[in-house]
Amino acid sequence: MLPPFDYFTYRRVRTIKRQERATRFASLPAEYHAAFTPADKTIVTKPIEQLVQDVHNGSLSPTDILRTYGKVAVKAQEKTNCITELLLPEAETWVQTEVNLKGPLAGVPVSLKDSVQVKGFDISLGYSRLAGKPYAEDGPLVKLLKNAGAVPYAKTALPVTLLSFESDNALWGPCLNPHVPQYSPGGSTGGEGALLALGGRIGIGSDVAGSVRVPAAWSGIYSLRCSTGRWPKNGVNTSMAGQEGVASVFSPMARTLNDLTYFTRSIISMKPWKYDYTVHPIAWRDEEEIEAKSKRLRVGLMAYDGVIPATPAIQRAVTTTAAALSAAGHEVVEITPPAAADPFTGLHLASQLLNSDGCETFNSHFYSFEPSDPGAAQLSLIANLPSPLRYLYYLFVRYVRRDEKWAALIRTFGPKSASHQWKLVAKREAFRSTWHSWWDAESQQYDFILCPVNATPALPHKAMKDAVSSCGYTFLWNLLDYSAGVLPVSHVDPKRDALTAPYKTVLKQLGANHALARGAWKHYDAAKMSRLPTAVQVVGRRWQEEKVLGYMAAVEGALEKFYDSFTREGGKYPLLGLD
Repeated sequence: MLPPFDYFTYRRVRTIKRQERATRFASLPAEYHAAFTPADKTIVTKPIEQLVQDVHNGSLSPTDILRTYGKVAVKAQEKTNCITELLLPEAETWVQTEVNLKGPLAGVPVSLKDSVQVKGFDISLGYSRLAGKPYAEDGPLVKLLKNAGAVPYAKTALPVTLLSFESDNALWGPCLNPHVPQYSPGGSTGGEGALLALGGRIGIGSDVAGSVRVPAAWSGIYSLRCSTGRWPKNGVNTSMAGQEGVASVFSPMARTLNDLTYFTRSIISMKPWKYDYTVHPIAWRDEEEIEAKSKRLRVGLMAYDGVIPATPAIQRAVTTTAAALSAAGHEVVEITPPAAADPFTGLHLASQLLNSDGCETFNSHFYSFEPSDPGAAQLSLIANLPSPLRYLYYLFVRYVRRDEKWAALIRTFGPKSASHQWKLVAKREAFRSTWHSWWDAESQQYDFILCPVNATPALPHKAMKDAVSSCGYTFLWNLLDYSAGVLPVSHVDPKRDALTAPYKTVLKQLGANHALARGAWKHYDAAKMSRLPTAVQVVGRRWQEEKVLGYMAAVEGALEKFYDSFTREGGKYPLLGLD
């Protein structure tokens, strides 16, 4: 149907998909809607390694495990709208006929970002145009999971365009933060964050600018951003097929660090390079994980990236973690990033690479008048300004508003020719080389870098219109292709984390009174954000997933000793929907 009449197609498809989802939930057997039993609570809290052992020795039925997590899915959906496609009851059949119950993940239910290919289901990515086209076969990632013994049971919410820390789209509606529903659970893998925080177990998402790490931080769970080639990505769709300037990677998420480590180790033990040609044949290195969590560490602290200062709640999480590491006997040193490759230069370069097509591809999937993500809409508006108008806008921002950083991003944010993109890729490689040499230098030699995940805790719905560029603390490591993990620390405290003055005044005092910082800080309100999680990021180097998980264990151990009761602070065990 030709535009603009395809608007009615969008409305019709939206109605059909929402009705299908509602029918699938409503038609589940009564036991899925029942209250949690003591047996359910044992299953939900037992480490997955123990669940696997119980399945192997026959003391626990994988079907019982699946039904427990089916209950979790039902209750999490009611609370947060986190699920797009419910894979039950098909999963009950798979566990009997297709899942390898002798594998390292025998009987472990796994939820998947909506973009993962599962037979019999769509990959809509939140676009109505992509709905109603179920796949005939599992993708390589799902085949690997089933061969490992895992049981896919739900696909989860994401933002349309996949370029947002919100997880909302017109097809499925907004996903809510599991702690404070007026806020986002993060994005673009926000549905996973919400489901895992409410009792889910293991999830898989994608990350091109922080999309598994921000949901982990904003929902209070754990995640690991793997370097390219370490985790399978074939059989997964994206809103920007062919975009490789800053490669998207698929990576694991989990409710506990122990589960995250066991799951990552199990997947790599399956030799994923045999399923997916994009995976490098790098076997799991136990000795690196063990050494990382047992030795005295030299930690580089980047509490501020020089672009957007951390808000008080996040600053407290980072300084508390640094203090805990110091108290545990580790060396914590503030870093000075290389001058020729500072974080703002990285943000500027990465933003050009990621949207070098002028936002054309992710916008091509919409029906007429189908709503976009507020942040992506802002990017599209700037990218599609005629060059003379964009230059005039740049001049206004640069010389009238005197905002050098925002002006620099505006001036270069438009479609690129092939030759221009090649030059940007060459700059990316030089940027990576600079960081490699800097980290290797005798004066550095850090085991890992500790930094915020984002300048703020979770932001309210629709805030991406203002805060779309507040991604530097994660985007930098995507550009460098470094391994990075996220772990929760505490929660926002309305008194300790309150602003001491209006946010614009504070930013002026910090020398960060520009649009990038204001767009994030304008939504900061410690009273309204009370109970939202805070987190930190642990950054290693390329292909150091084992080390990063070991460093995360060292950080968590230091925090547990530092607090009188880490669980009381809300860091180790996030919200569970077991009531």
